[in-house]
Formats: sequence, structure tokens, C-alpha cells
Amino acid sequence: MRLKIGIDFDNTLACYDDVFYRIACEKNLIPADFSNCKTHIRDYLRSQKQEEAWTTLQGTVYGPGMGLAQPFSGVEKFFTACFSLDITPVIISHRTRHPYLGPRYDLHEAARQWLNSYPFFKDCEAFFETTLQAKLERIQKEHCDVFIDDLPELLQEPSFPSTVKRVLFDPKSLYPCNPTWLILTSWHQMPSILKS
Repeated sequence: MRLKIGIDFDNTLACYDDVFYRIACEKNLIPADFSNCKTHIRDYLRSQKQEEAWTTLQGTVYGPGMGLAQPFSGVEKFFTACFSLDITPVIISHRTRHPYLGPRYDLHEAARQWLNSYPFFKDCEAFFETTLQAKLERIQKEHCDVFIDDLPELLQEPSFPSTVKRVLFDPKSLYPCNPTWLILTSWHQMPSILKS
């Protein structure tokens, strides 16, 4: 029986740290010597009472900025190996269709174009849900055995399917250990995670 692994898209497969940094610098939102970490940029803008600037920045990055994003190291190797490992990967993301602020880019289409630009994603189904609840329902509907996400909040949701093994993708080790999930700091760890 094939193992089905559900995988979040933003900040789990697609890495945006350099993209947020580059566009934030172009818009003079952060100092040039600032950290390139998306979370640090978000926290800085919020501390400067620039929540709207942060929201608009996200729309730019997840829309026309998608072409600048790169898959995390190890993603290509994992997806390429899925067939021989008897694994079916499915991408399940919570992503609004359009940004909350700024130009009305089609964020779903931008994500699909990005996936289509990498041959190793070609046989993988991808679902972009517009609400968190719809994402949780999709995880259940797709009968995932494992789900990988970068947000602890999602893995802690009361309606998260109880039969699904939870894996937190935390490449910068931002979060403390939690007995509820396994921690994946690099896609190169996936073989050992699957044996856990």
C-alpha cells in the first residue's frame, strides 16, 4: 500500500527568504543589512506599525515574485524518489486567490506556474484552498498518512485529522520540540522521518 504524504506549499516547498528580503529592500521597507529571514522581516514591519506594508509585500511575493522563489534544498531529490519509495505526494495549501491588499494578482495561478516550471512536480496533484478549514478538510479527504507544514498553528488545530502523522518543517529551528509532531529541519532528512 502506497504511503500518501500531504505537503504544504508556501515556506515548506517554496523558499521565499531571499525573495522577501529582495523585494522589501527594493521598496525601502527594511535596512539593507537586515536579516533575510521572512519571519524577522514580518516581525520588524509589525514592530514599525507597518502591517499594511507587510500584507502588500506578501501579495507581491506570492504573485509576481513567485518566479524568484526556489525549492528548498532536497525537495527535488525527494519528489524524484517518491515513485521508487512507493510514496504518493500531494500538495495542499491555504492560499487566498487574490491578495488582501494591493493589485489583484491571481495567487493560485502564480503558484501553479511555479510548480509547472519544475519537472519533478509534474505528476503531483496540488490543491490551493482559500480557507484554513478547507485545507484541513482536504487533508482528511485525500486520506493523507502524513502531513508536513511549516506552521505549528495548523498542526495544533483541533480539527486536524487525528489519524495523520504530523511533521513540522522548521529549517531555521524557530520552534520548541513538541510531542505532538516530528520535526523536519531539512528535506534531506525525509528518509529518517518516514522510519520514525
